[in-house]
Amino acid sequence: MSITAPEELKPTSSSPDKSWKCCVCGYIHTGKKPPKECPECASTEREFEEINDKKKLRFDGKKFDVLLINGSNHRANNTGYMVDLIEEVLKERGTSYRRFNINEYNINHCWCCYSMRDNACRFPCRNQRDEMPAFHEMIIASKAVIVASAINWNNMTARLKDFLDRLNCIQNLYLLEKPGLTHGKIVGITVSGHEDGATKTAMDIFLYFQQMGYVLAPFGVSYRTHGMQFNTDTDTKFLKNDPIVTRKVKGMANNVVEMLNLDLENKMSKKLVPVCE
Repeated sequence: MSITAPEELKPTSSSPDKSWKCCVCGYIHTGKKPPKECPECASTEREFEEINDKKKLRFDGKKFDVLLINGSNHRANNTGYMVDLIEEVLKERGTSYRRFNINEYNINHCWCCYSMRDNACRFPCRNQRDEMPAFHEMIIASKAVIVASAINWNNMTARLKDFLDRLNCIQNLYLLEKPGLTHGKIVGITVSGHEDGATKTAMDIFLYFQQMGYVLAPFGVSYRTHGMQFNTDTDTKFLKNDPIVTRKVKGMANNVVEMLNLDLENKMSKKLVPVCE
């Protein structure tokens, strides 16, 4: 015969509270779960990550096909969904890739060493204090880059601009008359937003890569906006139920893979004349 203990005497299993960080604004929450909404920036619980002894990003030296960068401040929102679609294509095509949501990493502003003297901007970058040096190595090791950004006031996100600014040390190799490390690599771009600025944002992003010798894949830009007549909290449902989003984003990713198969980087090696500024 079994005896059931009174409710007040039953052992309780309680896990200790954890610390959670909002990857958007840096707010710290203590509890068993992240809050449903960040009290500082209103981001959803999907933007929180548990704080632990996270090691500084390092590159393992292995070459791969596509560096996939989610440049949105909100890693798990609309732009993140479009990056998910890109991942589906890369997996289906058997294309090796590495995805990074840059709001999870420490990337400082560019120090603008070039403004001191031409050769002060060098590769490897003088700033080895943050995690950008690992991204520098992956830019060089990969055959293509696909960049995703939300629209922030008719432009890319501030985080993404910091990331792209920090590529100056690679681009400056041409100006120092040293061999370039990114000639003939492929770039694709996808942009999500609520209203205006998609094309401008995409072209602003492309300009960085054009100055590094990258080739934009044919139909290599995809974008989708919803419209200012709608509340922004309806954007996610719209994007996830719009077949145009799927067709455009997956089509762009497919075009990048097709360009990779042409092996332009090797075919153009030592044949291009850098004319960047």
